Amino acid sequence: MKTILQAKNVQKVFGDKENRYKALEDINLEIRQGEFVGIMGPSGAGKSTLLNIFSTIDTPSSGDVIIDGQNIVTMKEEQLSDFRRNKLGFIFQDYNLLDTLTVKENILLPLALSKVAVSEINRRVDEIADTFGIREILNKYPYHISGGQKQRTAASRAIVTNPSLILADEPTGALDSKSATSLLQSLSALNEKNKSTIMMVTHDAFAASFCKRVIFIKDGQLFTEIYKGEQSRKEFFQRILNILASLGGEQDDLI
Repeated sequence: MKTILQAKNVQKVFGDKENRYKALEDINLEIRQGEFVGIMGPSGAGKSTLLNIFSTIDTPSSGDVIIDGQNIVTMKEEQLSDFRRNKLGFIFQDYNLLDTLTVKENILLPLALSKVAVSEINRRVDEIADTFGIREILNKYPYHISGGQKQRTAASRAIVTNPSLILADEPTGALDSKSATSLLQSLSALNEKNKSTIMMVTHDAFAASFCKRVIFIKDGQLFTEIYKGEQSRKEFFQRILNILASLGGEQDDLI
């Protein structure tokens, strides 16, 4: 399988000589095409810093990050802007929907900005709306739909461009259990059906149990990783809980 993301000796240091804080230390990891990878760890472990670097929001102090064959560390801001639009999809805890646009218009916005043909836009929107079960609300506005529907709309917008890598930051954090399960099932189906590559940062073992692989970070370093393989989701969930316990603290205390 093609390697979509590769981090080589990534380090991130904050502060000056007097007050240096090493948020990430020698991170080396690969994510291959079609993987659904979870990133977990205690508060302050470096998960958000790592996500910010992979999403081009921040840059490492040293090391390389290669996404779909391109080293994002060496890119200029204009190149990064194009790269973000063409190669990355983002799903955040905050939906970031535009209230003046319908659900359909929110989803198709990145395609319209890229000047994709109208017929292709309609085809992609219909396909992704079916995947996330939101076809019946396409003509509604964000303030008329539930939080779960908003998050599925935001996820649809992130994925409609067929990005090389989908980055999800606590996507179920603001959702009730039913809405969270629905979103996770949709992401899992998308991963299976389209071989979409997803990296999800989460504190929630239930959410992580939908992944195929979970990487644990502690004190800015890779701690361990586990693969789901042939295990049931329930069995994988229990393994995740066991590792979180060994990291220190209950699952709900991990951010």
